[in-house]
Amino acid sequence: MPLPFVTADREDAVHAAQSVTLAEADRDLWRRPYRPGPWRVGGGALLLLLASYVLFSALIIALAGGLPSGAICAGGGLLLIALAVRLLRAGVWVSSYGLRQVRVLRTTTLRWAEVGTLRTLQRPVRWLGMPRTVQGQALVLVPAGRAVGERTLLTNQNADFLSRPRAFDRAADVIEGWAAESR
Repeated sequence: MPLPFVTADREDAVHAAQSVTLAEADRDLWRRPYRPGPWRVGGGALLLLLASYVLFSALIIALAGGLPSGAICAGGGLLLIALAVRLLRAGVWVSSYGLRQVRVLRTTTLRWAEVGTLRTLQRPVRWLGMPRTVQGQALVLVPAGRAVGERTLLTNQNADFLSRPRAFDRAADVIEGWAAESR
């Protein structure tokens, strides 16, 4: 899994993903039109730090003679690593095929023909995915052929865009541009 936000050329990679048009896009290449925010990266880093402690304790438990307990502890560490990777991959991805919303436990993919309207709205949004809501902006998708069932793709209060309003505006514009170009 390439992690362009870790490398020195991250700005070039993000700009390249934002500047690709639908006609130029590779059908099998999914792009995130924005880079993960500091809250998302920090949460992933904390999960990986916790996983290192859990795996080290699994090693100590296994060397002390508790092999089944060490295996259970190692399994928990591997589960934390998988959760951290999934957290870092969460977000909205686009390709010439369609739009993909990756969440921590679920992924939804829609072809561009299934994407109805995308619009940015002022509304109460969840702060960092928690139950508390604050006033903010949200990029909302209404699937084609349905009057109800709108889905919030991005908010300016999620882990990618908290305290980065220009990044939210750019990402929403790029995703709306891809949807308009697909019609």
